[in-house]
Amino acid sequence: MWLTGGLVLLVVELVTPSGFFVMFFGLGALTVGVLTRLALAGEPWAQWLIFTVVSVVYLLLFRGRVRRGLATPPANVDTLVGELAIPRERILPGEVGRVDLRGTLWNARNDASALLEPGQRCRVTGLDGLVLFVQPE
Repeated sequence: MWLTGGLVLLVVELVTPSGFFVMFFGLGALTVGVLTRLALAGEPWAQWLIFTVVSVVYLLLFRGRVRRGLATPPANVDTLVGELAIPRERILPGEVGRVDLRGTLWNARNDASALLEPGQRCRVTGLDGLVLFVQPE
C-alpha cells in the first residue's frame, strides 16, 4: 500500500503544478514502503509517524535544492546593446516599429533623427522593458 501510494503521489507531482510539495510525501511513502517490506517499520501508527517525519525532513532538506536546480536563469537583455538589428518596416524618428534581432521580432524605437527603412542595418543603443532603442548604422 505504501509503495503504491508513493508512486501515485509522484505521478500527481508530475501532472499538477504543485510547486514541489507532493513529491516529497511520495518519497516518504516509498521510504515507509521499503521499510515495511523489510519488516523494519513496525505497527501502522509507527508507519504513519515515520511517513510524516521522513516526508517533512525530505521537504525541508531538498525542496530548495530542487527548485534552484530547475529554475531557469533570467535572460540577460543588457547583452543586446550594441547588436545589429534589421527593421521590418519603415520607422520614423521617435516612433516605434518592428525589428528583427537574433531571429526574433522586437518592438524598437527609432532613437535617431533619420528615418529607418526596411532592411537597413541599425544598432541597438539601449532598451526600456521590451522596447529596443535603435539608430542607423
